[in-house]
Formats: sequence, C-alpha cells, structure tokens
Amino acid sequence: MSATIDNAVKQDAPDLEAQNKMAVHALILLLITFILGTLCLQGFNLVFTNIGNDVGAPEQAALITSLPSIVLGIVCFIYGSLGDFVSLKKLIVFGLVTLFVGSLFGFIANFFFTKNLWTVIIARMLQTAGEQVSGSVYLVIATKYLKKELKVIFFGLFTAGYQISAAIGVFAAGLLTSIAWQYLFLIPAVTIVFLPFLLHLLPNHRGGSQHVDWVGFVIFGLASAFLSLFFSYNKWWMLGVCAALFVIFAVYINKADDPFITPAFFKNTRWLAGIMLIVLFYFTNYCVSPIFNSMGGALYDMDVTQVSQYIVWAFIVAAVFGTTSGWIVGKIGRTPAIVLASLFMMCGFVGSALCVNTNFTLLTVFACVFYAGCGLMYSPVVSTVLDTLPVDESGRGVGMNDLVMNVTASIGIAVFGAQLGATTLGGGSLIGATGPAAVYSNLLLIAAGVVALGLIWFIVFHKRIYAGESAQEQKTVDQPQEVLEVLDPVK
Repeated sequence: MSATIDNAVKQDAPDLEAQNKMAVHALILLLITFILGTLCLQGFNLVFTNIGNDVGAPEQAALITSLPSIVLGIVCFIYGSLGDFVSLKKLIVFGLVTLFVGSLFGFIANFFFTKNLWTVIIARMLQTAGEQVSGSVYLVIATKYLKKELKVIFFGLFTAGYQISAAIGVFAAGLLTSIAWQYLFLIPAVTIVFLPFLLHLLPNHRGGSQHVDWVGFVIFGLASAFLSLFFSYNKWWMLGVCAALFVIFAVYINKADDPFITPAFFKNTRWLAGIMLIVLFYFTNYCVSPIFNSMGGALYDMDVTQVSQYIVWAFIVAAVFGTTSGWIVGKIGRTPAIVLASLFMMCGFVGSALCVNTNFTLLTVFACVFYAGCGLMYSPVVSTVLDTLPVDESGRGVGMNDLVMNVTASIGIAVFGAQLGATTLGGGSLIGATGPAAVYSNLLLIAAGVVALGLIWFIVFHKRIYAGESAQEQKTVDQPQEVLEVLDPVK
C-alpha cells in the first residue's frame, strides 16, 4: 500500500491492474470511514421523535432528520461534482475535520449545557456535511478508477456498508437512548484517525478543468435547499424562491464561459430517464425506521430499545443483499435485478400494511423483505444511471445521483413524518382499522405505490435508458477469481 492511485495512473497501460489495486485499497478505508460516519445518521433517524420530546420540541422533531438530510443532498452533489475538478485529498481533509468538529460540538453542547433542538440540528448539519465526504469520494474513485466489471461489485459493497452502519446505528440508538442519546454524536468522531492513511492513498491531481465554478455550485445548491425546505415547512414562498433560483441557474449555465455543468448534461434523455428511477425508488428511503419506531410505541407499547432489537435484523438482511448484489447482477443482469428489488420493496410495504395489527415479529419479517430490495437495488440502479454519462462527467453524475437520492429522501421523510402524529389518514383502511393503526397501514400502502410507480417507469423507459450500449456493455460479467486477485494486496 505504499503506492498511490496517482502513481499507478501515471504508469503505462500494463499497470492498469496496479491502478485498480490502489483504488481498492483506498476504497476499503473510505468504506470503513463511511460506515462509521453513517451510524449517526441512522441512529438519529430512529430516535428523532424521542429527542424532540426530550428537548421540549416534539412538533419540530422531524427537523432533526429533514434539515441535515437537505445538507446531505447538497454536499453529496458538491463533493461528487468537485471530484471532476479538485483534489480528492482536499475534500477528505475538509470533510473529516468538519465531521469531528460537529461531533464534539453536538456532544458538549447537549451533554454539559442545556439540551436544545437547534444545537442538535446544527451539530447534525455539521456532522452530515462532513461525514458524506467519504461516501462521495468512494463513488468518484469507484467510477473513475475501477474497471467496469469491478464497479458493480464495489457499488454493492457501498450499499452493504450503508446498511451495516444502519443496523449498528439502530442498535446503538436504542441502547444509548436508554442511557443518554447525546453519546450518539461521538460515534463518528473516531473517523479522524483515518485521515493520514487516506491522504497517503488518494490521488492529489485535479480534474481536467482547473476552474471551479463556485457561482454555479452556490446557485444550484441554494435552489435544491429551498426545494427541500418547502416540503419541510410548506411555505409557498420557498417554492417560489426555488423556482427563481433554478431559472437563474438555467440562464447562468447558458451564458457562463465555463460552467461546472453544461445545458447538454440536462439534455441527455438517457440520464433524465435514469435519474427518475432514483427519485421514485428512494423517496421512501428514510421512512421505514421512524414508521416502525412509531408503530412499536403506539400499537405495541414498545420503547425504542425494543424496536431497535427487531428492526436491526432488517438492516442486516439489507447488508447481506448489498454485499451479494454484484454477484446477483452478474448472474441475472441489471434489468431483472432492478425488477426483483422493486418487487421485494413493494411486498415489504404491502405486507407490513396488511399486518399492522398482528404482531411485531411478522412486521419485522416484512421489513426484512423491504430491506432486501433496498440492498439489491442500489448497485444496478446507480451503475445504470452513471453509465448514461461519459467518464469525464462521472463526478458530476455521482454528485447529481447523491443530490437527487438524498433530497428526494428528505422530502419523503418530511411528507411521511408529518403524518405519523396526524389523524388525516386515520379514518379507515383496507384492514378495517381506524385511528393510529389506519394511519400506519395507509402510509405503508402509499409507500408501496411510490415504489410501484418506479417499477412502471423502468418497464416503460428501460430500452431508452440502455440505448447506445452494446450487448457486451449491458452485461455485467461475473469474474470472481479476477475480483479476488484485485482484492488481494499481496499479489
């Protein structure tokens, strides 16, 4: 591990294998960093209602998740897009230092001083802005430096890492809530120790352009933020500001000499059709944990620790399917894998909706089915969308994927979370229940409907999405021996 990706890239063509090996070494460290950083996000997703009650702001508790999620979407986009322009080492330094500062601030402000909703939110926003750097850099490295047959493997490992961190985060949140939820802030602080190793491995060279279009980044980031804020606060003026900013952005990229993203990017109809899959399949991404946590308390008289002991198995299932998704895609192809994953997700939601009043063990089984679909979905969907773009736009593709995925999910949690304590959907349901049980059942059926729309979209447009790829390019080759050789640092 003494060489760097930079050195491998500068060598002759026969050293392409060396480039892949150096990339793998960096990806392993980035994945560990990502897992530790994501623990916080999943832990707070599970217990934000409990924290809201503890700080005396139960009606605003969803902001603990929704506002950091907005930040997450924006920094995902910025980090990924900057991968085409600036040194990845600089991104890592900024991200991990910000994560460390946010972790210490959140713990100290809420443990040693008066607990406050906004110190929690500010700390979570700082942590979120920092923790995502490892995820975005991971995806940029995997997209730019790995050969095609390895990409789907490492995309699968990435979502497996996410689900593993979710499982540990759920368990840790349940445990620490019974002690002091403030300790959740400290979990990702340890990632600072990985900084020297990542600085040694990551490439230092800039992207093809020496110009960083900060004006374009700011306009687009603000527009995305106001879009998410509208769904959190339901203030129409925010939607108006969002629309105005997107119009300004459209004018800007048509007039600017060297914008970070050109109008041609948004005229790529294959990419537009592909990105809609992420919009629809990931709209409910943050909703399952809070829905099950709320159901456990309202219908089964369970505390958050008890709920976490059940729901953690769903994340473990997701991690297993994420880890094996590369192999599965290699065997059946991306199209069948996307269809199968969406069917798992729908069955999980529908099954849960029909069994709300049975027992929590059965609900957990259906949660496992849903998360099996989530674990399987990420690798084929992300590789499908990124393959609609040329390699020199892969960083911006990664950034746009992450932006859409996280802003969509933050809108979803704002919409669904607002209904958890409401009675709008409590009048009746397919299972004959009323009140809270009807609310949960109807929410789960609505979530299934959103996934169904994603499947319908894919069936209608999949030929357009894959247009232009040869049959060989569309086929992901399963080469386990080659993968093992690349993963072996001794060879």
